[in-house]
Amino acid sequence: MASAFLSIVQQIIRKGSLELTLANGDTYMIGDGTGETVAARLADQEAEDAIRRDPTMKLGEMYMQGRFILEQGNIYDFLSLVKQNTTNEIFDFKMAALLVGRIAWQQLKSRVPVNRNKHNVAHHYDLSAKLFDLFLDEDWQYSCGYFEPPGIGLDEAQLAKKRHIAAKLLLQPNQRILEIGSGWGGMGMYLTEATEGADFTGITLSEEQLKVSRTRAEKRGLAERVRFELQDYRSMTGMKFDRIVSVGMFEHVGIGNYPNFFRKVADLLDDNGVMVLHSIGRPKPSFGTNAFIEKYIFPGGYIPSVGEVLPPLEKAGLLVRDVEILPLHYAYTLRHWRERFVARKAEAVALYDEQFFRMWEFYLAGSEMGFRWDELFILQIQIAKNQFTVPDNRTYIAENEAKLKEFEARRPPLEKVTF
Repeated sequence: MASAFLSIVQQIIRKGSLELTLANGDTYMIGDGTGETVAARLADQEAEDAIRRDPTMKLGEMYMQGRFILEQGNIYDFLSLVKQNTTNEIFDFKMAALLVGRIAWQQLKSRVPVNRNKHNVAHHYDLSAKLFDLFLDEDWQYSCGYFEPPGIGLDEAQLAKKRHIAAKLLLQPNQRILEIGSGWGGMGMYLTEATEGADFTGITLSEEQLKVSRTRAEKRGLAERVRFELQDYRSMTGMKFDRIVSVGMFEHVGIGNYPNFFRKVADLLDDNGVMVLHSIGRPKPSFGTNAFIEKYIFPGGYIPSVGEVLPPLEKAGLLVRDVEILPLHYAYTLRHWRERFVARKAEAVALYDEQFFRMWEFYLAGSEMGFRWDELFILQIQIAKNQFTVPDNRTYIAENEAKLKEFEARRPPLEKVTF
């Protein structure tokens, strides 16, 4: 008699080739036989039952624990095979109830007046800096690269991303620049060196990132012009900035806090100022985050749709001056990260352990799959208060990028970060 798990897999996988070995040792060929075969094995009955009940959470957990095993192909190949057949993660009433309960809990957490931002950030960004050095580019950009022109490498794509954002910021000499979520300092140093007389402030809630950023700025001789602070954006008062940038931070704000975020931006942005917001986006509201990602990778995070971002932005009295969607650039970025990370598996395992390595491999593979098959994208919104602050055409972006390339040609090479 076929197991309940096998029946569901057979319903899902119509295209492609999956060789599935159940916990009892029985092996089945599933699909239409096309494409490369992915071979998966369940180590025990408990793991099989767990994935059957709650695939969104338990597939990742069983993979982490070495109980869902890929014997041919890798975890991305398996996830991609599933997603090419279905985008549905609900196959019975119990799964639907689990999803509704998780959404309700995440929505509640995003609205309670308890500031867990620092705790949530520390969960991910205060991991050993050596971990991120295994897979990031030379400037430690932990956000989507900009693969323009197509086919460039990761280092070039991350440089192109900084250039593209800087071009939209319309930088002028002697401006005060704020970065909300300053990472390891690469964007701040780029903007400061590209802008004569710039005064830059970067804020972060990660003590590890703060330490690395300050060290890098000091080594580049930028300590007088670049300040990195351990600070929540919500506590900033009494300051105005000509330019504000936020890259890969908005995903951590939480949907219940969008009005507060944009009201604070309105407070901090000069009347003639410009902001560029760079965030992951999705094609429609989801109301909750993937259960595995929420628990193990980014607690408190949420990926918004464009329709969820614009109303609180406009209610804060801010103007949208430009919106750009980058559809597959994060898929390319994540592919580079995952391949680099897997190539240095021994070092990752030595830093943490085998289970941690598989957890991060699953996270990187699942994220890449989301951008390739679930229509996730990068959203860049240019924001102002004064409609005349930004030109009435987009030709200035290419013109500014050309000037920034000239600056990059003169810029001293980045120093290797050491620990």
